[in-house]
Amino acid sequence: MWMRDPTAETTAVKRPRVKPPASLEGLTIGLFDIGKTRSDEFLNQVEKRFAERGLKVKRFGKPTNSKVATPEIVRKVVDEADAVLIALSD
Repeated sequence: MWMRDPTAETTAVKRPRVKPPASLEGLTIGLFDIGKTRSDEFLNQVEKRFAERGLKVKRFGKPTNSKVATPEIVRKVVDEADAVLIALSD
C-alpha cells in the first residue's frame, strides 16, 4: 500500500506505508502538537490515558499551526519517538 506524504513539498512524493507496531509496550510514543487551538487539551488527555497504561510518552510540537515543522523538530521526533500521534483540533 502507498500513501502520500502530507508534508509541505512542492511535489508529492510516494512512500511506502510504515507498518504499525503490534503493540505500544516498550515504545516511546510521541505526542505532537501542531499548535492549533485546544490541541494541547486533547494531548493532555491522551498522555494521561497512556500513563495509566504504563506507556512512555514524549511531547513535541511547533509554536503555531501556520508554519510547517522545522527540520530540527522533525529530526528530534524521528530520533526520540517510536510512534507518533499528531493532534488536530478545532
